[in-house]
Amino acid sequence: MKMKPAEFITLCACTMMLTALGIDIMLPAFGELRRHFGLPPQSTATAQVISFFFMGQVAQIIFGPLSDRFGRLAILRIGFPLYIVSGIAAAFAPTLPLMCAARFVAGVGASSVFMTTIAGVRDRFVGDQMARTMSLIFTIFLCTPVFAPFLGIAIMSVASWQMVMLTPPLFAVIVFLWSLRLEESLPRHLRNSLRWASLVQSIRRVLSNRAFLRYTAITTALFTALSSYVASSEHIVGEIYGKPKAFAAIFASMGFLMSCCTFLNSYLSSRFGARRTIRALLFIYLLVATVLLIITVMAKSRPDMLVFFIAIALLMSLNLAIEPNSSALAMEPMGQTAGMASAVYGTIFFFIGSTLGSVISQLLVKSVFPLVISYFVIGIITVLLVFGDRHSQSSSSAS
Repeated sequence: MKMKPAEFITLCACTMMLTALGIDIMLPAFGELRRHFGLPPQSTATAQVISFFFMGQVAQIIFGPLSDRFGRLAILRIGFPLYIVSGIAAAFAPTLPLMCAARFVAGVGASSVFMTTIAGVRDRFVGDQMARTMSLIFTIFLCTPVFAPFLGIAIMSVASWQMVMLTPPLFAVIVFLWSLRLEESLPRHLRNSLRWASLVQSIRRVLSNRAFLRYTAITTALFTALSSYVASSEHIVGEIYGKPKAFAAIFASMGFLMSCCTFLNSYLSSRFGARRTIRALLFIYLLVATVLLIITVMAKSRPDMLVFFIAIALLMSLNLAIEPNSSALAMEPMGQTAGMASAVYGTIFFFIGSTLGSVISQLLVKSVFPLVISYFVIGIITVLLVFGDRHSQSSSSAS
């Protein structure tokens, strides 16, 4: 790899940042969106702008085998134009359904960029080294929630909400030009064919791997928690707690804590290994979710705002710290089917996770209890999954 590691990690973070920027920057504009489309102030319909973007990630199942056949760069360069053009279309959509449709296509473009980034990292690194590299990428990537809400507010102070929506595609143009320096990570002699039998064999190889399914399920459950909060965060702060002006500060503070936690994970995974780290982090996740549930029940479904957001900040930070480990452990045994595995992985956790997250966010009308109980259930499920990994148990015993 001619590109130096620092530049490669930064570029990968920026390509993945397109997904986060396409979401976080527009959250402060939801109030303007409601007024523009004639929706009532308490409406949760604007959450669909986020949900449809996430659902566009289903296209990874198509881009995966194409990247295994034609290489990572060819598919990466399809995703950027889709993201840019549909992002511009969404900004000028005359109706909310058309905006959601454009956002879905933007999600399709983002899925190409996201999938090829993970596959490219897998082509170059494996195991704990991949987990550490992904953690460093996520540390930079997670700067987005820190500055994006403030950027959105700053733009709206001098321009319209349309300009807020145009910012991600404009940033994508810059990253696209930068990505032209990137080299292909999948040599021609290692590429798979697009024959039906070969595709079926690749999918079967991916779906028959228990480690892949286990850690993909963990990521999917955690992404359900993440997407449900992101889609409903503006509604929770502004409507349920009645503090709309505090939204940007809360979201940015959480983003800062997420970055710190993800950076800490890069150290923990290199020091103790991805498996031991993910078990410890998920146990803490369940503990925090349990405490939050008890507090919420005692407060009759309306916990103190400060207590609630401290707990949510911890859960979201643990969530994003766990994901690089679960990604690495899911992708580790995939080898030459990294493109297909990345596609299946991304499709499952993005599409299923965002769909379930959308269901949860629609329930958050007057109370945060649906969110709190879902986090508790997710904590139980993920802990059972990770402690059921015999490889993890044997590794811990050996150490």
